[in-house]
Amino acid sequence: MFFTATAPLAGDGTINLSPKGLRGCLAVVDDRTVAYLDFAGSNAETIAHLRENGRITLMWCAFSGPPNIVRVHGRGEPVFRDDPRWAGLFRLFPDVDASVHGLRAIVVVHAELIRDTCGYAVPLMAYEADRDLHGRRFAREDDASLSAYFAGKEHVATSIDGLPGLPLPLPPTPMV
Repeated sequence: MFFTATAPLAGDGTINLSPKGLRGCLAVVDDRTVAYLDFAGSNAETIAHLRENGRITLMWCAFSGPPNIVRVHGRGEPVFRDDPRWAGLFRLFPDVDASVHGLRAIVVVHAELIRDTCGYAVPLMAYEADRDLHGRRFAREDDASLSAYFAGKEHVATSIDGLPGLPLPLPPTPMV
Protein backbone atom coordinates (compact mmCIF):
# COMPACT_ATOMS: atom_id res chain seq x y z
CA MET A 1 0.00 0.00 0.00
CA PHE A 2 1.17 3.51 -0.82
CA PHE A 3 -0.25 7.01 -0.93
CA THR A 4 -0.17 9.71 -3.60
CA ALA A 5 -0.31 13.43 -2.80
CA THR A 6 -0.92 16.20 -5.33
CA ALA A 7 -2.16 19.78 -5.30
CA PRO A 8 -3.17 22.44 -7.79
CA LEU A 9 -1.08 25.57 -8.22
CA ALA A 10 -3.76 27.79 -6.72
CA GLY A 11 -2.98 28.53 -3.08
CA ASP A 12 -6.58 27.94 -2.09
CA GLY A 13 -6.89 24.74 -4.15
CA THR A 14 -7.79 21.38 -2.74
CA ILE A 15 -4.87 19.13 -1.78
CA ASN A 16 -5.49 15.50 -2.67
CA LEU A 17 -4.16 12.45 -0.81
CA SER A 18 -5.12 9.03 -2.17
CA PRO A 19 -4.40 5.47 -1.01
CA LYS A 20 -3.31 2.94 -3.63
CA GLY A 21 -2.89 -0.74 -3.11
CA LEU A 22 -4.42 -3.13 -5.60
CA ARG A 23 -2.04 -6.03 -6.01
CA GLY A 24 0.33 -5.57 -8.95
CA CYS A 25 -0.52 -1.90 -9.56
CA LEU A 26 3.02 -0.52 -9.06
CA ALA A 27 6.06 -1.07 -11.26
CA VAL A 28 9.64 0.15 -11.11
CA VAL A 29 10.60 1.42 -14.56
CA ASP A 30 14.20 2.35 -13.78
CA ASP A 31 16.23 3.72 -10.86
CA ARG A 32 14.41 7.10 -10.97
CA THR A 33 11.02 6.19 -12.46
CA VAL A 34 7.98 4.29 -11.22
CA ALA A 35 4.56 3.79 -12.72
CA TYR A 36 1.23 2.86 -11.21
CA LEU A 37 -2.18 1.97 -12.57
CA ASP A 38 -4.98 4.48 -12.12
CA PHE A 39 -8.25 2.61 -11.76
CA ALA A 40 -11.90 3.67 -11.88
CA GLY A 41 -13.09 5.82 -9.05
CA SER A 42 -15.51 8.58 -8.27
CA ASN A 43 -13.09 11.47 -8.91
CA ALA A 44 -9.92 12.31 -10.80
CA GLU A 45 -8.12 14.84 -8.60
CA THR A 46 -4.67 13.28 -9.01
CA ILE A 47 -5.01 13.26 -12.80
CA ALA A 48 -6.26 16.86 -12.83
CA HIS A 49 -3.35 18.07 -10.69
CA LEU A 50 -0.81 16.17 -12.78
CA ARG A 51 -2.26 17.60 -15.98
CA GLU A 52 -1.99 21.11 -14.52
CA ASN A 53 1.46 21.03 -12.92
CA GLY A 54 2.91 17.51 -12.69
CA ARG A 55 3.87 17.69 -8.98
CA ILE A 56 3.41 14.47 -7.01
CA THR A 57 4.67 12.74 -3.91
CA LEU A 58 4.38 9.00 -3.32
CA MET A 59 4.69 7.63 0.21
CA TRP A 60 5.08 4.17 1.69
CA CYS A 61 5.13 3.48 5.42
CA ALA A 62 6.04 0.29 7.21
CA PHE A 63 3.19 -1.13 9.26
CA SER A 64 5.34 -4.06 10.40
CA GLY A 65 9.05 -4.56 10.88
CA PRO A 66 11.45 -1.64 11.25
CA PRO A 67 9.70 1.76 11.43
CA ASN A 68 10.41 3.44 8.11
CA ILE A 69 8.73 5.88 5.72
CA VAL A 70 9.88 6.35 2.12
CA ARG A 71 8.83 9.28 -0.03
CA VAL A 72 9.37 9.86 -3.74
CA HIS A 73 8.98 13.52 -4.67
CA GLY A 74 8.77 14.12 -8.38
CA ARG A 75 6.94 14.92 -11.56
CA GLY A 76 4.19 12.72 -12.86
CA GLU A 77 2.02 12.42 -15.88
CA PRO A 78 -1.05 10.36 -16.71
CA VAL A 79 -0.68 8.21 -19.82
CA PHE A 80 -4.12 7.58 -21.27
CA ARG A 81 -5.31 4.58 -23.27
CA ASP A 82 -4.81 6.26 -26.65
CA ASP A 83 -1.18 7.23 -25.95
CA PRO A 84 1.38 5.34 -28.09
CA ARG A 85 3.32 4.51 -24.88
CA TRP A 86 0.34 2.67 -23.36
CA ALA A 87 1.15 -0.87 -24.57
CA GLY A 88 4.81 -0.71 -23.53
CA LEU A 89 3.95 0.64 -20.10
CA PHE A 90 1.12 -1.81 -19.55
CA ARG A 91 3.54 -4.70 -20.10
CA LEU A 92 5.16 -3.67 -16.80
CA PHE A 93 2.04 -5.01 -15.01
CA PRO A 94 1.86 -8.66 -16.15
CA ASP A 95 -0.47 -9.79 -13.37
CA VAL A 96 -3.19 -7.19 -13.95
CA ASP A 97 -6.19 -7.75 -16.24
CA ALA A 98 -6.97 -4.30 -17.72
CA SER A 99 -10.66 -5.11 -18.03
CA VAL A 100 -11.28 -5.98 -14.37
CA HIS A 101 -10.81 -2.71 -12.49
CA GLY A 102 -11.79 -0.06 -15.03
CA LEU A 103 -8.22 0.93 -15.83
CA ARG A 104 -8.25 4.52 -17.07
CA ALA A 105 -4.60 5.67 -17.01
CA ILE A 106 -1.05 4.70 -16.15
CA VAL A 107 0.67 7.33 -14.02
CA VAL A 108 4.40 7.64 -14.65
CA VAL A 109 6.43 9.34 -11.91
CA HIS A 110 9.97 10.61 -12.42
CA ALA A 111 11.69 10.97 -9.04
CA GLU A 112 13.46 14.23 -8.29
CA LEU A 113 14.09 13.39 -4.62
CA ILE A 114 13.88 10.05 -2.82
CA ARG A 115 14.17 10.06 0.94
CA ASP A 116 13.41 7.96 3.96
CA THR A 117 12.50 9.04 7.46
CA CYS A 118 11.66 7.31 10.69
CA GLY A 119 8.20 5.92 11.15
CA TYR A 120 8.31 5.78 14.93
CA ALA A 121 4.76 7.12 15.25
CA VAL A 122 3.25 4.80 12.61
CA PRO A 123 1.24 2.07 14.34
CA LEU A 124 1.95 -1.61 13.91
CA MET A 125 -0.86 -3.12 11.84
CA ALA A 126 -1.44 -6.57 10.41
CA TYR A 127 -2.42 -7.26 6.81
CA GLU A 128 -5.55 -9.41 6.59
CA ALA A 129 -6.40 -9.68 2.89
CA ASP A 130 -7.05 -7.76 -0.30
CA ARG A 131 -10.56 -6.40 -0.74
CA ASP A 132 -12.34 -7.72 -3.83
CA LEU A 133 -15.01 -5.01 -3.94
CA HIS A 134 -13.35 -2.81 -6.56
CA GLY A 135 -12.77 -5.69 -8.97
CA ARG A 136 -16.30 -7.03 -8.51
CA ARG A 137 -17.79 -3.57 -9.04
CA PHE A 138 -15.89 -2.59 -12.18
CA ALA A 139 -15.49 -6.00 -13.87
CA ARG A 140 -19.08 -5.69 -15.08
CA GLU A 141 -18.33 -2.49 -17.04
CA ASP A 142 -17.34 -2.20 -20.69
CA ASP A 143 -15.81 0.88 -22.30
CA ALA A 144 -19.17 2.53 -23.02
CA SER A 145 -20.71 1.89 -19.61
CA LEU A 146 -17.50 2.96 -17.84
CA SER A 147 -17.47 6.23 -19.79
CA ALA A 148 -21.13 6.73 -18.86
CA TYR A 149 -20.33 6.05 -15.19
CA PHE A 150 -17.53 8.65 -15.27
CA ALA A 151 -19.73 11.17 -17.09
CA GLY A 152 -22.25 10.87 -14.27
CA LYS A 153 -19.68 11.68 -11.59
CA GLU A 154 -19.27 15.35 -10.71
CA HIS A 155 -15.48 15.36 -10.32
CA VAL A 156 -14.08 13.06 -12.97
CA ALA A 157 -14.00 15.21 -16.13
CA THR A 158 -13.42 18.31 -14.00
CA SER A 159 -11.71 18.43 -10.60
CA ILE A 160 -13.10 19.94 -7.41
CA ASP A 161 -11.16 23.10 -8.29
CA GLY A 162 -12.42 23.20 -11.89
CA LEU A 163 -9.29 21.77 -13.54
CA PRO A 164 -9.52 19.37 -16.51
CA GLY A 165 -9.61 15.82 -15.17
CA LEU A 166 -10.14 12.60 -17.08
CA PRO A 167 -10.71 13.14 -20.81
CA LEU A 168 -14.16 11.77 -21.65
CA PRO A 169 -15.34 9.71 -23.33
CA LEU A 170 -12.51 7.32 -22.57
CA PRO A 171 -10.61 5.93 -25.53
CA PRO A 172 -11.32 2.21 -26.06
CA THR A 173 -9.37 -0.28 -23.98
CA PRO A 174 -6.38 -1.26 -26.16
CA MET A 175 -5.74 -4.88 -26.93
CA VAL A 176 -2.38 -5.51 -25.25
